[in-house]
Amino acid sequence: MASDPLILAFDTSAAHCAAALLSGDHLLEARAEEMGRGQAERLMPMLQEMLARAGHDWRDLAAIGVGVGPGNFTGIRIAVSAARGLALGLGVPAVGVTGCAARLRLAAPDALPAIPAPRDQVYLCRAAREVELLPCAQAEAAAQAEGRILHTQADPARLAEAIARIAAENRQDITTPPAPFYVRPADAAPPRDAPPILLD
Repeated sequence: MASDPLILAFDTSAAHCAAALLSGDHLLEARAEEMGRGQAERLMPMLQEMLARAGHDWRDLAAIGVGVGPGNFTGIRIAVSAARGLALGLGVPAVGVTGCAARLRLAAPDALPAIPAPRDQVYLCRAAREVELLPCAQAEAAAQAEGRILHTQADPARLAEAIARIAAENRQDITTPPAPFYVRPADAAPPRDAPPILLD
């Protein structure tokens, strides 16, 4: 129906560019492209193509959903910046959704969702914002102790759909713009030396 709110959601928190378009409860499209780099260049054209295929344009959107991490620092910043810019320009809410919230939405009852992390670790998802960074072996042991199966793989297109559905449910309660959800500090450390004095 024309009155159904149109929600556009996207995620670039891992080696993919994923998006979903939701009209009311009806999924119009969900897609993902695997890519290790280039999300910044690909994201906006992908969203434009998705809207065009559905016969919509940016002005039809009721809200934006965005994956805020945990995950790749650069990828998270790309998506969050895009969501905040679109929300500001279109005058619609942008809803930040953690990767754990999306995975918990999709998980089977006996699954313990986790997000792959560097150095043979995972972000273990206990709740939407209750996350533990653990070695894979320790996470596997935790899942077994609970009689559950550690589940680290997720279809990026389905994650984008989950983000869209969570955004649709929460769009009217948003009071602050989305922000990256980081569990660990950035790998890059600030320089130890004092910056040079350019003007005195």
